[in-house]
Amino acid sequence: MASLKDLRNRIASVKATQKITKAMQMVAAAKLRRAQEAAEAARPYAERMDVVLANIAKSVAGNEGAPALIAGTGRDDTHLLVVCTAERGLCGAFNSSIARLAREDTRRLVAEGKTVKILCVGKKGYDVLKREFASLIVETVNFRAVKRMSFGEGQLVGQKVLDMFEAGDFDVATLYYSRFQSVISQIPTAQQIIPAVIPPAGEDDAPSGAVYEYEPSEEDILADLLPRNVSVQIFRALLENGASEQGARMSAMDNATRNAGEMIDKLTMSYNRQRQAQITKELIEIISGAEAL
Repeated sequence: MASLKDLRNRIASVKATQKITKAMQMVAAAKLRRAQEAAEAARPYAERMDVVLANIAKSVAGNEGAPALIAGTGRDDTHLLVVCTAERGLCGAFNSSIARLAREDTRRLVAEGKTVKILCVGKKGYDVLKREFASLIVETVNFRAVKRMSFGEGQLVGQKVLDMFEAGDFDVATLYYSRFQSVISQIPTAQQIIPAVIPPAGEDDAPSGAVYEYEPSEEDILADLLPRNVSVQIFRALLENGASEQGARMSAMDNATRNAGEMIDKLTMSYNRQRQAQITKELIEIISGAEAL
């Protein structure tokens, strides 16, 4: 059984930990609002970009000279997985859920005989995936020194992906990130970005039978929009990850603070019982000694 001194030290240690987790929860709550606003502000632009591409790509998707970012390479042999995670931990299952989805897809693709390459964006995803797929990781991008994500970071990763595609290093690229839904809910998501998955235009996107004339040509517009769309989708994923990370950390630190409080209560009760037993024992010894005299 632990001594009273050991219990006092343990209680003091847990209280210090509780102060840290409470402070981290408050910091995450302060960062969450700005990160959530940034993620929600990026969604309409990214979604509208898909609609514009869908309208333009309709007329060129079936042509022989269609851009490779839409038509693909004609093969499905080599897959690039762009796994976006956080640079830091202590955020619950946020990083592990994204890595788990990427790991499951990697195993499935390898079992199908495909060649898989992994581009890790974020230290934590690399730390998880290197245990099993170290030989498949081609590069790691670290944004640990970046205080606030900007389009420049998304464009940096997007350019790396485009350079690899132009070099013929892969046929299909899939982006992995966590879509922010609420503080307690983040959804691991896999999104194919090369070749672009053009969603069908909805009824509200354009009048039925509408005819558009483009200046310059559709091919010229797509030549600029398609590479930009890759960077936009990656930037959106980074913003979604930022909000999801803070939400997950806020929830995890709140749970840790509550657990620390429960542990302090149990340790305090154990300390009081042991102290009371020790006092009772000393009183019995005193009374027994007095009666012996």
